[in-house]
Amino acid sequence: MRVGLLGLGRIGAFHAATLAAHSWVDELVVADADGARAAEVAAGLGARVGDAFDTDAVVIATPTATHAELLMRACAQGVPVFCEKPVATGVEDTLRVLKAARQSGTVVQIGFQRRFDPGYVQARNALRGGDLGTLHRVHMITADPRPAAPGYIPTSGGIYRDCHIHDFDILRWVTGREADTVYATGSNRGEAIFAEVGDVDNSAALLTLDDGTLVTLQGSRYNGAGYDVRMELAGTRRTQAVGLDPRTPLTSAEGLQPPGEPWPDFASRFEAAYVAELGAFLGAARGETESPCTVEDALAALYLAEAAELSRHEGRPVHMTEVVR
Repeated sequence: MRVGLLGLGRIGAFHAATLAAHSWVDELVVADADGARAAEVAAGLGARVGDAFDTDAVVIATPTATHAELLMRACAQGVPVFCEKPVATGVEDTLRVLKAARQSGTVVQIGFQRRFDPGYVQARNALRGGDLGTLHRVHMITADPRPAAPGYIPTSGGIYRDCHIHDFDILRWVTGREADTVYATGSNRGEAIFAEVGDVDNSAALLTLDDGTLVTLQGSRYNGAGYDVRMELAGTRRTQAVGLDPRTPLTSAEGLQPPGEPWPDFASRFEAAYVAELGAFLGAARGETESPCTVEDALAALYLAEAAELSRHEGRPVHMTEVVR
């Protein structure tokens, strides 16, 4: 296969290395707004700089504001495409991409890497297989050790769209349920930039799923202990946790101490999942499997984020019928 890659920032460079090492990839074609950066990465991986769309499949890792148009181009040309989340900066453009994907029949996979993490896969199988009994409660946390660069924050879409959209996607994927209501809040405990752009740096939400399951969610941009991503599933037979491992940045007042160094960031915590999701995309691009994470999936997660932001701004529970179009 000839595979194209657009965008060579941190995650794009990681994807480039993954693709260059994959046995199905005969040629990797890279492109970036920074030509020198593209040339440097290409030289280091034995790739070439060129038109990433003149290939058998394309991976998009460019800034969020460019995603929708690049996805539309891939659909128009019929090139199988993988794109980092989100599909677009808002619902309208996401719906536009969804229409193009459906009309063209092009393979589109959106980058929600937690679906490929072994812990989440095992939890999903345990729940679906009945090992946990009837699910009653879910708790999730996504906490970054430090915020992104100040210049990114005004364009991020807010903590619920930028950060917790991963929680919303994995909640749907693991449980197989949809939410009825979302009640979200947040506070500003760190730098002034978050409040200045109408965002928060600490978050909490309560979701009620369509079968009555209660879901609590917490997040932070300032989790000094380290990168912390967990999910707890409490059923009538068992409670199971995802993300409780030797590097979880969590200590016990009773003296239990994880033996390893805390995870420093998302890239190290989910390295294997990022590799696995690109492998799944290449399989879908070859026609061997269906897309494991579609535009429809991304839209559903975005609707949850929209409901959370509306709830936070208006200080009330939001029913999903208020945001779903």
